[in-house]
Parts: sequence; structure tokens; C-alpha cells
Amino acid sequence: MEVAKHRVLGSDFVGAFCITTDRYSLIPHGTGGSLANIIRGTLRTDPITVMLANSDMLGVFGRGNSNGIVLSNLVHQSEVDSLRSMLPDIRVGIIESDLNAIGNNILANDRIAFVNNEYTPVAVKQVSDALGVEVLPIRIGEFRTVGANNILTNRGMAVNNTVSDEEKEHIESILGIKTVRTTANSGSLSIGISVMANSYGVIAGDLTTGYELARITETLE
Repeated sequence: MEVAKHRVLGSDFVGAFCITTDRYSLIPHGTGGSLANIIRGTLRTDPITVMLANSDMLGVFGRGNSNGIVLSNLVHQSEVDSLRSMLPDIRVGIIESDLNAIGNNILANDRIAFVNNEYTPVAVKQVSDALGVEVLPIRIGEFRTVGANNILTNRGMAVNNTVSDEEKEHIESILGIKTVRTTANSGSLSIGISVMANSYGVIAGDLTTGYELARITETLE
């Protein structure tokens, strides 16, 4: 597994600005060639430059897997059309919900999606239809913002440090894999927005310590 540390638009919360899956990565405008090169070398995907909700914070307004991508209802139709033209074989779904920080509230791989347990059944079905996976409403540790505070790939899952032993065992029984508790960016519990990760690699915020990076890669490789 390839590992790198980086900052995006001056921020160590790289997962708030980018979306990555095993098939594609989305990055904001103005990041220059260095981020694109790191993504190609670490995550083995070709990055696509887009804007969502007229914002650079792509990882807040969308969440994807290899089958599709779900977007906030704040995203403009022109942005949806552009994304569909660049990813013609990827399903694009819009989640009609007041919980419209999609990336913060949804965590997904190619087999399952965990979502904020305050999502309505209609929103849960919209996520399932777009991503093509089973969707489980859940709270993970102290957080309903399961996407902002945890990391999930096709190979493993890292959970935030507020997760109890019982919760950890429950999640592991669902996934059939071991999980690891960790922080990122020198103690942040917002590990989901501190990291970009897929089956091939991890890009963490530059403040992430060597110990934290070792914990994250331990469960994802």
C-alpha cells in the first residue's frame, strides 16, 4: 500500500476537499499538479477536477464508490451534468435531505454504506440506489457524522477513538474484518475528513503523525 502526506489548498483536512474510490478521484480547482501526481502514484486513479455546490469542499458535498456517487441537494444541475459527462458509467444520485453535508454523513465502500441514523427512509433508499449497496443507518461512537469521523475502503476500516469495544465488535461482525481505532492530524477525531483512502493507498493530512499513519494503514492494507 502506498502512503503519502499532503495539504490541499493549505488545509490538512484533505478528505474534506477530495473524493476518492478505487475507480476515480475528484479534486478541486487550484490544487496544481502536485496533488494530481500524488493521487496517481498513491491511489492509482486519474484525478478529475470539478466543483460541487459552487465550493472546493468536494468531500463535504459528495460521497462515492466504484458504482456511483451521491451528491448534496445543494449541488447545481450544471455541476451534475458535468460530472455525468466525465464519469458516464457512474450512477449519480442527489440526496434530498436537510443533512446535506453528504460526505460527512455517509461512509461507503463497494459492498456497504453506513449513514447518519437521522436520515429518512427515502434518503436511505436514494443512497442505496446510487451506490448499489446495502445501507445501514448507524451512529459510530459519539458521532452521527459517520463519514467525517471514520474511514472505510474495500480493504478495511479505521474508526474514531470514541468507539466502545462493543460497538467495535458489532461493526466488525457486519463487515467481517477487523477495525482499528485511531486519530489523524495530530489527535483529530475527524479522521474521515483528514484522509483520502482507497484499496491502493492513503493520503493523510500533513499534520498526521507517524504513529497515526501506521494505525490507519494497519487496518486498510
